[in-house]
Amino acid sequence: MRKYDSMIFENEKFTEILNVLNAGGVILYPTDTIWGIGCDATNAAAVEKVYKLKDRPSGKGFVLLVDSMAMLRQYVSHVHPRIDTLLMYHSRPLTVVYDKGINLAKNVTAPNGSVAIRLATDSFCKALIRQLGKPIIATSANVSGQPFAKHFGEISSDVLERVDFVVKFRQEQRETGEPSVIVRLNESEELEFIRE
Repeated sequence: MRKYDSMIFENEKFTEILNVLNAGGVILYPTDTIWGIGCDATNAAAVEKVYKLKDRPSGKGFVLLVDSMAMLRQYVSHVHPRIDTLLMYHSRPLTVVYDKGINLAKNVTAPNGSVAIRLATDSFCKALIRQLGKPIIATSANVSGQPFAKHFGEISSDVLERVDFVVKFRQEQRETGEPSVIVRLNESEELEFIRE
């Protein structure tokens, strides 16, 4: 888990980011994996903006970030004990596909109602989500079909110009980020890795 001095968070001006998110805006921000495009996952109009920005076909759900197990339980109908245990002990960022999302914008879930959610492992993301009080979309900062950006310097100007706010935090870092592992429970209640 990355840890950062709380002073950095204050300097980042969370108020400005939160104002954008609460107004239905779209942000570009560093997640616990790669740079992402995000918005309030409970705001259908904001979610639609992300679909348009990415030129992504509607009906293809997004990965969401939550700050805690308590928040996760507010947005899925059931957390299987096996998933609960996995989340406690998995060391890498782990996205889990749950059968049914609740209290979310309808256009953020897959057509069958399932939703992919990750517990944020990054201090910055956790603090931002905690202050917003709702899940944030965490989709890769690229137009659909294009390679994902491994660091801020690889994000296309097309994406940079179309978001409402670009977070300044960690832009200078050149660590190579990778998407998270994605897992779900199959009908036999066995773990199935969709992306490793």
